[in-house]
Amino acid sequence: MLVAEKQELSLPLTPFRDDSPLDLSLENVREVFPITRSRAYLNNASIAPASTLVMSAMDHFMSDVRDNGRNRYPLWCDYAETAIKGRVGAMIGAKASEIAFVKNTTEGLVTVANGLDWRKGDNVLLPDIEYPSNVYCWMKLAKLGVEIRWIKARNGRIELDDIAALMDSRTRLLSLSAVQFSNGFKQDLAAVSELCSKKKVLLNLDAIQWVGNQALNLAEIHVDFLSFGGHKWFLAPIGTGIFYCNEKSIDLLDPPSVGYHTVDRGEAHMDYILDYRPGAARFEEALVNFPGIWGLDAAVRMHLAVTPIAAQEKIASVVSYAAERLQSRGWRIISPRSHPGETSGLLSFTKESLDVEKVAKSMNSAGVDLAVRAGALRISPSFYNDESDIDRMMAALESC
Repeated sequence: MLVAEKQELSLPLTPFRDDSPLDLSLENVREVFPITRSRAYLNNASIAPASTLVMSAMDHFMSDVRDNGRNRYPLWCDYAETAIKGRVGAMIGAKASEIAFVKNTTEGLVTVANGLDWRKGDNVLLPDIEYPSNVYCWMKLAKLGVEIRWIKARNGRIELDDIAALMDSRTRLLSLSAVQFSNGFKQDLAAVSELCSKKKVLLNLDAIQWVGNQALNLAEIHVDFLSFGGHKWFLAPIGTGIFYCNEKSIDLLDPPSVGYHTVDRGEAHMDYILDYRPGAARFEEALVNFPGIWGLDAAVRMHLAVTPIAAQEKIASVVSYAAERLQSRGWRIISPRSHPGETSGLLSFTKESLDVEKVAKSMNSAGVDLAVRAGALRISPSFYNDESDIDRMMAALESC
């Protein structure tokens, strides 16, 4: 039976106590994304469309605020801290105590950049094809005498040997995207983690193009810090995100912003003692975005129902189908795809002398959504997409 026909899939009116698994799978998850009825939406690496489950969760939370004001505020806090963070942890292989809610990836990256005790002469390693969020916060450290060492991409790849060649005794941190936004290159996180551990260099990941696209188990690799916004592959509301801080690394960061929620004083508002909350919760300095977090929780439950591994395999299948069809029609694939393990859910492609901006605009008018990145067209199908979306894209490309 299709999900849309099953009324019990709606999240219950009591928003802070629903731990039941969703009756979802790859076979029926498309039904909870209304956009699929009118568009071939292939731009999940930018902003993903909302599902009915996310919308319902946010509506139910706001209904509680409407009817009860702040009376259930302690229950919201407890549920977010335990149940929701617990489910996020289950999805990425982390402990609930290692997770903080943030507004976006940038907030997590800035927390690391502004929270470490930098010394003049320290250096940070960055790929030269990073998204700006993972560049500007490190550039700002120049006033402290911190140097950026740029890892030059080779054919769209960030090679492990090139990372290692730049490391020295003053290399404090490597910060890189787990999946590159422009071409979908997927980093070998286990190899990078092993290198950083061997060299005693902190590892910070921008994981917004990974989580929800690729399965992740942080219990299997050492990552010091990791950030991702909810609005892309995670299929959560805009203005939500996760900052992960490994419990072994938490004392390396001094919270750059502090407030009422940084400490654990309860209702003792005038008991001015700046003692940080245990775990990553200390990085939540004020009231968090509860409506968005309830929507994020619905997205997490959806991912857990489908399972991250099954989602990764479905995405890979759709991307492979797209690559085959594109190449058969003379399109050139930009994304690195020749080496095992380097492909992800992003696929960039082009043709010679093509006005990609014009093509993207024409595609949008035809009901097909993609992006232009680094001078090429880019698609990013999620697990709710299928081959029919690629067929529609190919038909629209033929008419451009």
